Amino acid sequence: MLTKADDYPIHQLPTPISEVGTERNFYDRYFFNGYSHDGEVFFATALCVYPNLNIMDGSFVLVIDGEQHNFRYSRILNQERLDTKVGSLEIKIIEPLHKLQVSIEDEDKGIVAELNFEARFSAVQEPRMTIKNGPRVSMDSTRMTQHGNWSGFIKFKDKKINLNENKFLGSRDRSWGIRPVGQPDSQMLVPLKAPQFYWLWAPANFQDFSTHVYFVDDEDGLPTNQHSVIQESSDKEAEVLLNTEKKTEYLKGTRRISNLEIKSQRKDGSEISLIIKPKYHIYMCGLGYMHPEWGHGFFKGENESSYDVYKLNEDPHDPPYLHIQAISEFSFFEGSQTKKGIGVVEQLFIGPHKPSGFKELFDGSN
Repeated sequence: MLTKADDYPIHQLPTPISEVGTERNFYDRYFFNGYSHDGEVFFATALCVYPNLNIMDGSFVLVIDGEQHNFRYSRILNQERLDTKVGSLEIKIIEPLHKLQVSIEDEDKGIVAELNFEARFSAVQEPRMTIKNGPRVSMDSTRMTQHGNWSGFIKFKDKKINLNENKFLGSRDRSWGIRPVGQPDSQMLVPLKAPQFYWLWAPANFQDFSTHVYFVDDEDGLPTNQHSVIQESSDKEAEVLLNTEKKTEYLKGTRRISNLEIKSQRKDGSEISLIIKPKYHIYMCGLGYMHPEWGHGFFKGENESSYDVYKLNEDPHDPPYLHIQAISEFSFFEGSQTKKGIGVVEQLFIGPHKPSGFKELFDGSN
């Protein structure tokens, strides 16, 4: 089927853009987060297309006054991947890889927002991530991450947040490829094996630079995929850091990080350290991740939406609430220099992880 995208010179295969091969789990996603300089206000959004499910879904999360408000939308894609609007949520590319806009206008749910993201630094392509379950590929994706400034406003019920009056920073990523989406497979791979996934992602903004590090570990704590960079100029390539290691401490009896230390080296051998202290966390199921009813790629109808709210002083600490982003204070050390920044530590820890003391599917630290 021909679509609007076929009028752009972006084809990769001798087929229309709407065709992405035979893999049902192909996805193509936007993700953004933003936070005030003190971390008291946080927002995030996600929008994704699933070409071989013919579905688009999106979500917006606002954290204010200790509550997480979740707005979710889903529609039939109709194979038009360039119509990046789902329900009341829309993402516009103003200037590729530099300026984007997120807008939401949902009077019924009491929210209107126009949020403008402008890059502070160039986008960083992460190493391709391929994970197999026996002979079956469960994940195979490419992702880029980018740090930026936010401007605009959010109106929610009787409150208005002016992002221009209080400096708002954040990060975004774009990922595409294969991940488990939609309903589970009807026939699982045998013999059945308990899942194991250790995901830690920590992008941060400082006044004059940014850092970005993530780990995907196996059950022995060895990284199967890892990346660490620092960006200090908008017109220079990111510097990839070497010999990156982490030391994690957890809240007793949980899988929530209470303190995180990351050490890396520049190419010239000089050492860099990050000490990260979470302030509070938000639940990624508000954006559809692991949500039992509004999971990514679920068919909800031709054009449907939902709203709910979580109280952040309550922590169920079980599926679907295991996946979190913790708004955190970052301290950067290099030589005699110490710099303060802010960012998130995204955490999804399932199954065993020997260095953390995790032995079962969801057990906590000792």
